[in-house]
Amino acid sequence: MLKTDSRDPASLPRLLVTLLAIALLWPGIHLSELDLGVLVRGDSASEMGRFVASFWPLAHDDDFLRLLLDATLQTLAIATAGMFLALLIAVPAGLLASRALSLSALPRGGRPAWWGRLLRWPVRGLMIFLRSVPEIVWALLFVRGVGLGPTAGVLAIAITYSGMLGKVYAEIFESVDQKPAQALMLAGGGRLEAFFYGILPNAAAEVLSYTVYRWECAIRASVVMGFVGAGGLGQQIDLSLRMFAGGEVASILLTFLLLVLLADQLSRLLRARLT
Repeated sequence: MLKTDSRDPASLPRLLVTLLAIALLWPGIHLSELDLGVLVRGDSASEMGRFVASFWPLAHDDDFLRLLLDATLQTLAIATAGMFLALLIAVPAGLLASRALSLSALPRGGRPAWWGRLLRWPVRGLMIFLRSVPEIVWALLFVRGVGLGPTAGVLAIAITYSGMLGKVYAEIFESVDQKPAQALMLAGGGRLEAFFYGILPNAAAEVLSYTVYRWECAIRASVVMGFVGAGGLGQQIDLSLRMFAGGEVASILLTFLLLVLLADQLSRLLRARLT
């Protein structure tokens, strides 16, 4: 009776990949000075326990709830206004950076491609620059330029997210079926017609889903930027942390959680309507 080898033939490659990952991860842990023991060392655990215990009961007095409502509305306004400005840059930039509407990509050929590449590469380079600088850094720069307040947060989100959205939009436009748009252009239609009737119907669901996801990210970013004086929930939670008001911190965190859940449900609803 022949013996069958029951060993997994992929076990050795998996072991080697695991060892390689550990070998690469260890220097990163060392350079980041990660020390989880500090969480249980000395008075750290007791201090953290006392602070977390102060989260209950939640702050719910009328004055604080009014402040919380104003901060929440300001956070939503910062994220929404920043996304609107980002879209004004991202949509045309995504079209310029994409080959979806390039005449040289038509089946029967077209104009030489060099002028298209000459235009696309600077646009792509600009989008790389815009998204390479974190929004918190832009917020710090704008706080110095325009002063404290939500304006700095709006401008920071607009600049960073225009680069992110433009890159992804360009990739989405290129990934959908190009035949309808190419047929419209071959029939004598303009590029805007080809985009609205050939590209956008196929890309709308993915574009909308990613846009709403980025709006959710913008809400989180606006909270973070509040710590540098850009207003909203971030500024309020910073004040509460400085005063060791655990109940206020817990109420703000709960509000933030509800905002993210709202954005997630909105994304699901809009995507279901378009698919």
